[in-house]
Amino acid sequence: MTAYALAHLHTPTMHDDVLTYLERIGATLAPFGGAFIVHGPQVEVREGEWPGTVVIIAFPDLDAARAWYDSPAYQEILHLRTDHIAGSAILFDGVREGHDAAKMAAAIRAEH
Repeated sequence: MTAYALAHLHTPTMHDDVLTYLERIGATLAPFGGAFIVHGPQVEVREGEWPGTVVIIAFPDLDAARAWYDSPAYQEILHLRTDHIAGSAILFDGVREGHDAAKMAAAIRAEH
């Protein structure tokens, strides 16, 4: 199942370190099958608050996402971003093919 790394970058600002991070991150993703699917767009907030922007990277599965994040190559450059941009990062699974929200709701109702 496809998994994702999502970073909510609260204070996206450019700095030489951030540019170095951007130049080097692709090489850290390749061994784990990671690929950017969203990378820092202007966001349109419809509910709540969302300062900053978002980055989403897809991986073949959650194990690959974890292995990338924990890899020495990524850990070596991570501080180049986090020293200059406040934010949060999470890893999570996507949905299985054919996911149906109504069926999910029915199953949850049946459990309660």
